[in-house]
Amino acid sequence: MARQLDEQIVGRFPVGRRLRVLDVGMGQGTQALRLARAGHQVTGLEQDATMVAVARESLAGEPEGIRERMRIIEGDGRDTGVHFLPGSFDVVLCHGVLMYVEEPDPLLAGLARMLAPGGLLSLLVRNGDALAIRPGLSGDWSGALAAFDTVSYRNRLGLDVRADRLKDLTSTLAGIGAPLHAWYGVRVFTDTAADGAEVPDDVETLLAVEEKAGRTDPYRGVAALLHLCGVRG
Repeated sequence: MARQLDEQIVGRFPVGRRLRVLDVGMGQGTQALRLARAGHQVTGLEQDATMVAVARESLAGEPEGIRERMRIIEGDGRDTGVHFLPGSFDVVLCHGVLMYVEEPDPLLAGLARMLAPGGLLSLLVRNGDALAIRPGLSGDWSGALAAFDTVSYRNRLGLDVRADRLKDLTSTLAGIGAPLHAWYGVRVFTDTAADGAEVPDDVETLLAVEEKAGRTDPYRGVAALLHLCGVRG
């Protein structure tokens, strides 16, 4: 997914431009720190205190120049309007967050308001059109049958969460002034891999296959996750 995001950034902004990036629900800060290392000015917003502590510890080990380019705020992604002025960012990330939000539309509208004209909104969501794939491949036939008519599911942490359908998000993005520009599938073939599984010797080939599948129909449509990129008009 990092390659997909970098592709969108390179295709939209002048080479070498230092972008203002907001990472909403940044987790332990992996993506935010990667972008800060690339020279961008990054703000990470996260409400989980444990994740914030991990991110701050990671940032503390970076060179001074990178530490100066990244700030971390403990707060709720639905309160962006409290922390920032509209149009304050060139890129807004919201990866792996929407599945935990019961009513995502207000959150998405708030994220779009944070974007400057021409800004990029990057979303990573659970694919609501492919929820039957994981239980089906695992031989859980009753679970697979039940997954066809819902966007609710139980994740690997045992939490009851929700997924999003491409058609619905396309409509939502158009309605908030950041229409869909590009989309990709993520984890087409690797979704059933066990957590903590050993990295295979041919991992580069595996990644190449996943990258290709994530850009190719019909494979991307059955990916476990969708990476959507909207652009502020």
